[in-house]
Amino acid sequence: MKDDFERFSDTLTSPATAAQPIVPSDTEELAHATRGLFVGQSGDATVKMLSGDVTTLKNLQAGTIYPIRICQVLATGTTASHLIGLR
Repeated sequence: MKDDFERFSDTLTSPATAAQPIVPSDTEELAHATRGLFVGQSGDATVKMLSGDVTTLKNLQAGTIYPIRICQVLATGTTASHLIGLR
């Protein structure tokens, strides 16, 4: 497939070019930090930000992409599901 934009560099404001399903875990970090989080089913998500800060994002809405850089979604405190990390 031809990519008309292959000569452009990816930035944080560029559309995502890769995705990874996220299984919340209290011990395992993601294989790659995200530039966005897609929420498939509404709920809360306790996340570890790229900075190392841990916070609970309340009432995330299904079908929404949140532009956040995370390295882990913790199982404890996470009720949202069908999470996809975009990068």
